[in-house]
Amino acid sequence: MTADPSPAQRSAGASRLSRHVGELIFAVLLFALGLYALIGSFAIRVPGNAQVGPTVFPILVSVILLGSSAVIIVGTLRGHFGPAEEGEDIDPNAKTDWLTLAKLTGLVIAHILLIPLIGWALAAAVLFGGAAWSLGAKRWWVALLVGLAVGLIIQIVFGELLGLSLPLGPVLSWLGPLI
Repeated sequence: MTADPSPAQRSAGASRLSRHVGELIFAVLLFALGLYALIGSFAIRVPGNAQVGPTVFPILVSVILLGSSAVIIVGTLRGHFGPAEEGEDIDPNAKTDWLTLAKLTGLVIAHILLIPLIGWALAAAVLFGGAAWSLGAKRWWVALLVGLAVGLIIQIVFGELLGLSLPLGPVLSWLGPLI
């Protein structure tokens, strides 16, 4: 006859189970995102003068998402779980910071909506600066400037090397002949 588990053992078992269910939900969501991106990549219009083509990168990312999520799903179902977080900065009892998560989600949505209005580079700067602010950076304006620089570099790489133009927007339209 076995003894009933103690409340601490039941709590630890429930915590492990919820962690594994969380891993499985994460992997299934990752798989769904990969499948959505793969289907969407075939709907991209390919201009005739594109050297590489705008579908190459989305298909590559989709395949990586699908492959990695399949590995996680199979591993989780076979009982292979990732190691528990044990770093000194990890608080396993900390609750999810929903406010920060909401800010980051809002910034991504704002980025998508701002690209046609203010252009890629400025929208990237808003995303970088906003993410730094929402994560508690004291010098968020540095992230804003880094975001602008990264946005312009991506604009140049896509325009010059891949033959794909990202929208400059009305503020930076004077850079059009240069990029």
